[in-house]
Amino acid sequence: MKDSKQRKYDIAYLRMAREWGKLSYCNRRQVGAIIVKDKMIISDGYNGTPTGFENKCEDEAGSTKWYVLHAEANAILKVASSTQTCEGATLYITMSPCKECSKLVHQAGIKRIVYLKEYKDNAGIAFLDKAGVSIEHISDLDSE
Repeated sequence: MKDSKQRKYDIAYLRMAREWGKLSYCNRRQVGAIIVKDKMIISDGYNGTPTGFENKCEDEAGSTKWYVLHAEANAILKVASSTQTCEGATLYITMSPCKECSKLVHQAGIKRIVYLKEYKDNAGIAFLDKAGVSIEHISDLDSE
């Protein structure tokens, strides 16, 4: 019974992350993240440019600018500037983390990740698996 209840929550939080990603100004890919701890949302984020920069993620050629922050990095940074901690939390994200963000996820103490789509490079997921982070891929929210 607990597994089915957990799955319902996983799907609900993943749907919220998908909605949050729609706030991104990025054209190529809109990614959303929600961090949950002790059954409470403690942070959220989406991919975008740093504070004070124009909300344009791609250059003239359509490539993502190097300084665009990923959704999970934004969510983790938001927690870092609060009184909360990510220790033991779950990260819900619409795209599996890249290898750079995977280091942040691990260092932040996040113990579980639930994601929707695969990133082009699975090195981040492999790293998190090696680090002992529980990983779940839910590929189709709309069939639930």
